[in-house]
Amino acid sequence: MDRTPPSQPTPGASQNLRMVGKLILVTVVMFGFGFALIPLYEKFCEVTGINLLTKRDSAAEEFARNTQVDTSRRITVEFDANSRGAWQFRPETNALEVHPGELVTVVYDLVNTQAVPTVGQAIPSYAPMVSARYFRKLECFCFAQQELGGHEVRKFPVVFVVDPKLPKDVNTITLSYTFFEVGGRTASSGEAAERGI
Repeated sequence: MDRTPPSQPTPGASQNLRMVGKLILVTVVMFGFGFALIPLYEKFCEVTGINLLTKRDSAAEEFARNTQVDTSRRITVEFDANSRGAWQFRPETNALEVHPGELVTVVYDLVNTQAVPTVGQAIPSYAPMVSARYFRKLECFCFAQQELGGHEVRKFPVVFVVDPKLPKDVNTITLSYTFFEVGGRTASSGEAAERGI
């Protein structure tokens, strides 16, 4: 009968097991970090006011119905527009004086300068950045991507209310939109137009 002791793991094998454990841990951490990136990015954009992808404010309509207009105070709202790609984009008015709590509508003109359909997305930014929290939009073309046919001209309303809780030291808000052409969808839309689809 063989009485040899059971074999002990070699030092190399135990190092390999530790390395596998570390690699599994790194994989789990990286996977978790990937999930955390989206809310971290959204919070970063909200804090800094850059590249803010606008979501529909589902409570804005109810807020506008139940808010008292503060007629003792006037806020100047300036409107700015920039475009990248095949777009001409501008507000019909450059500035308005509004009362906090007042429902306001402004219109932006958008022109596709190309002969083929293009798709774009408007990204808003606010100055001062703190005003973004108090600028409540009920309707805005920035809530979704917009597709315009070749040489099409459209008018887009922005309906908003400035929250009366806006800090008293803020007397001017600048709402600036940058309209970007959305890559990928432009070519497919253009090809579909050429084929008559």
